[in-house]
Amino acid sequence: MRPEQILKEPARVLTQAQREHYFEHGFVGVEELLPQDLLSQLQRVTESFVDQSRAVTESGDQFDIGPGHTADNPVLRRLKSPDEQSEAYWNFATGLMADVAADLVGPNVVFHHSKLNFKWFDASDTVKWHQDIQFFPHTNYNVLTIGCYLADTTMENGPLAALRGSHNEDLYNQYDSNGNWTGMLSDEDAATVDSSRIEYLTGKAGSITVHNARTLHYSPASKSPVPRPLLLNCYTSADAKPYTPHPQPTSNTYKVVRGEMAHWAEHDPRPCQIPPDWSGGYSSIYAAQAGEDKPGMM
Repeated sequence: MRPEQILKEPARVLTQAQREHYFEHGFVGVEELLPQDLLSQLQRVTESFVDQSRAVTESGDQFDIGPGHTADNPVLRRLKSPDEQSEAYWNFATGLMADVAADLVGPNVVFHHSKLNFKWFDASDTVKWHQDIQFFPHTNYNVLTIGCYLADTTMENGPLAALRGSHNEDLYNQYDSNGNWTGMLSDEDAATVDSSRIEYLTGKAGSITVHNARTLHYSPASKSPVPRPLLLNCYTSADAKPYTPHPQPTSNTYKVVRGEMAHWAEHDPRPCQIPPDWSGGYSSIYAAQAGEDKPGMM
């Protein structure tokens, strides 16, 4: 569906102004959307997984840990696939967040993936400038990610930053000069980003951010010793069909969470870069940007 068609659909959660902001700029932030009881539940569950990660000594299918991770000082960069780790996360993904997605991709919504990223007081937690759609190209660009801050997020602890209007511009090359996937812009391309168009999406716990998969975004390192968790859920319109293998599928991948499955794919004529062959697995954007991942090339 085109933006003008989606905007004619009745809103479920967002205001019309918030929906229009998303389509104009490629992202939107909504302050303190979550009810307190739901937020508290997600915070408790998240803390339990941080405690579980203390027993982990290397990254695996559940946890992606950073340098210096120990039982006494856990450096959990990502809880992978939280939709399968806890019923609370899956209920959240198919509840309020699915309604938000329907306001922006149309009434027929498909779940793509989830992840729980953490910001620690460590330079390794910087997420560099990148676009999401090159990781999982689809037949059209009704693909978005909704982030939920589980802790107050200010300029001190690494908020999401997005570039206004970048979703309507050309996509960047996210391979290096040797043909290796990096999942980010080159230093040369990053240096050309117009800083006057950057918006930092801060917010109190329970606030959400939404960005289109074409939108250029990054997250600076945290200056706070207190970890900042961000729960992310990615959705597509039902008529957006994947071109390549899913980077990290779960039992919930491609489930219809609102409306019904589409029997016809909608095609956007704009090209999209093809990522490496993810059929052998994927760790995290942190590992890719740090050069820890060396997946096979297609």
